[in-house]
Amino acid sequence: MTVSSQPPFSPQEIASEGIKPEEYQDIVQRLGRHPNKAELGMFGVMWSEHCCYKNSRPLLKQFPTTGKRILVGPGENAGVVDLGDGLQLAFKIESHNHPSAVEPFQGAATGVGGILRDIFTMGARPMAILNSLRFGSLEDSRTQRLFQGVVAGISHYGNCVGVPTVGGEVYFDPAYSGNPLVNVMALGLMETAEIVKSGASGYGNPVLYVGSTTGRDGMGGASFASAELSDESMDDRPAVQVGDPFLEKSLIEACLEAFKTGAVVAAQDMGAAGITCSTSEMAAKGGVGVEFDLDKIPAREFGMVPYEYLLSESQERMLFVAHKGREQELIDIFHRWGLQAVVAGTVIAEPIVRIFFQGEIAAEIPATALSENTPLYEREVLTEAPEYALQAWEWTADLLPSCTFQGIEINGNWQSWNDVLFTLLDTPTIASKRWVYRQYDHQVQNNTVLMPGGADAAVIRLRPLEAGETKDAASVTKGVAATVDCNPRYVYLDPYEGAKAVVAEAARNLSCVGAEPLAVTDNLNFGSPEKPIGYWQLAEACRGLSEGCRELETPVTGGNVSLYNETLDSQGNPQPIYPTPVVGMVGLINDLSKICGQGWKNVGDAIYLLGVSVQSPVGLGASEYLATIHNTVAGKPPRVDFDLERRVQKACRQGIAQGWVSSAHDCAEGGLIVAIAEACISNNLGAEITLDLPANFSTFRWDEVLFGETGARILVSVSPEKQPAWEDYLHQNLRQQWQKIGKVGNCDNGLRVLTADNQATIAVTMEEMSEKFFQAIERRLILES
Repeated sequence: MTVSSQPPFSPQEIASEGIKPEEYQDIVQRLGRHPNKAELGMFGVMWSEHCCYKNSRPLLKQFPTTGKRILVGPGENAGVVDLGDGLQLAFKIESHNHPSAVEPFQGAATGVGGILRDIFTMGARPMAILNSLRFGSLEDSRTQRLFQGVVAGISHYGNCVGVPTVGGEVYFDPAYSGNPLVNVMALGLMETAEIVKSGASGYGNPVLYVGSTTGRDGMGGASFASAELSDESMDDRPAVQVGDPFLEKSLIEACLEAFKTGAVVAAQDMGAAGITCSTSEMAAKGGVGVEFDLDKIPAREFGMVPYEYLLSESQERMLFVAHKGREQELIDIFHRWGLQAVVAGTVIAEPIVRIFFQGEIAAEIPATALSENTPLYEREVLTEAPEYALQAWEWTADLLPSCTFQGIEINGNWQSWNDVLFTLLDTPTIASKRWVYRQYDHQVQNNTVLMPGGADAAVIRLRPLEAGETKDAASVTKGVAATVDCNPRYVYLDPYEGAKAVVAEAARNLSCVGAEPLAVTDNLNFGSPEKPIGYWQLAEACRGLSEGCRELETPVTGGNVSLYNETLDSQGNPQPIYPTPVVGMVGLINDLSKICGQGWKNVGDAIYLLGVSVQSPVGLGASEYLATIHNTVAGKPPRVDFDLERRVQKACRQGIAQGWVSSAHDCAEGGLIVAIAEACISNNLGAEITLDLPANFSTFRWDEVLFGETGARILVSVSPEKQPAWEDYLHQNLRQQWQKIGKVGNCDNGLRVLTADNQATIAVTMEEMSEKFFQAIERRLILES
């Protein structure tokens, strides 16, 4: 029996599947015939950038992927690291950008569902979710609709499935107006004795379809995710999946129970490209083939044809390879959880994917042609930076108005530094994300140690439970910290330096809660790689990420690439997003009693600045101050000093471990004064800061001192009785790269920043700062409602 012959497809039909003309000729050559409709669709989704990384794979090869704690690296559903004491952590980040642009609620919700399946497919119980979100200006009504829909979708799925959303980041910038970014990271603790892999094996072993039914939702989602958004994208709503978090909760329990039986050989989530992806990837990774019968698949719609079955991205579905003779054991487990489970295929020796439908062969393709031996584009990288970057780099602070210790005149209007601080605290990117995280259940499972908004990274208790065992949370000493980070403006202005800064900030945030950085999962969100500037941004950012991960010894265990994030502007021209390589990083905490948040703890504690001091020049290039106050995106982002980063972060971790440091907070967007204000607001305690500037201050600018941005800076507070030991340690390990800059005050004193001769450059109350910080997002949403 062979596949029926098929006449050639027209150029329009080929293009509709996302296939290039030269790729179609490659397909014909590989098959020795023209593909049929189902096969063309299978190639379309599997040869999309979303599935095969045909533009990015050459760049990803430079990432460090091995290390002493790495158990599973790139290539599986999720990375796995060894936490010691028999504990193993699975973690991964994925994007659902284009679906969220056209259907924000379901796009974001199914993004959560998909990343959770990547975790429990490995045999790990999902324990936490983080999200990294990007939207256009919050003054825009469409952005507000997208923002509210995405947050509602994340909240709905995560809350219903019972996995806490413990942290994340949200940026707002016009660069994302038509193309929001929705990246979701998940963590899970291994429950099975062996890590479950996805490579099929064992000729004659049965292939089981388990989970939900198959419908027409999500058709061609992988291809849809690999194309620019346009006015016609709203017509692609069928490419957005519909999720059921309650069914996924049952699927989690059924899968973990099934894995513990030892009857499962391999498992694969049916995510992007559905049955096509799961069958071909499992076969290719195992060096075997799979025969699969679509007539066995539980369908929720009538009259479906092979093309629809194979490209459907209906949610909450899995593919298993079972040991022969034990399939009924697994089927019974899934039926007990109210889920579908059928034997739909067999592992075969011939390395092909053979699909049956109504007794006929509907598709027959070599497995590697779909999964591993896919197109690869080695593109040339620009030899020098593009014109937009060269022009931006010409900017200097000399182009700004002069300023004094009291303030600055902008367009004829005098602004005090109090006013500037209030404006920055009211900027949605900097302001509190309380409106977001209050919608998330961040305490379900009772393992969340630090609440959202209270620290630079999330901290989760590691509490493994064997069947029938109970363990008091107070008896668990180990924890894991996690963060997601990216300053896209830095990466836009200098992709190489900006990407290094992303890795450094992620590690710094972990160090600020006392965690040792371990490993990375990344989500590369970029525009079209087919355009010279887009590919230059991608290539340079990958080079920067690679260097940053090597320098800080945080290998990459996997991730996601999301390209073609572009929309049409009002003139019909493609407009790419800012290049946004999001880094998700995990860290180990050996003693949960030795962690800290970002807010001051006690009145009278001394405040220290570790790293780059106020006496050192700090630039305004790429800063939030420059963009928000002066409406200018220009300059160069700060260069990363990895030697200083390592020493500053180690000092912070050591200070926390020894019990010297009571609070720690990274200086990031908005610079030193915004970081101090955030530490004040976090626990409603004030601060008095003295800026002891050098005699040659005439070469400095006050706005650089107050709001300039650079890496390797951490604010910490230390109680008086612990200062001698702390300062002795700093003298020995940070030499001159630290200074005491003030002390914690009560809430009545607010924040006062003084010059060396005791003149106030900033003096604001707690109420003024808190009102701006906490109401920024809510106020904008109310105004537009």
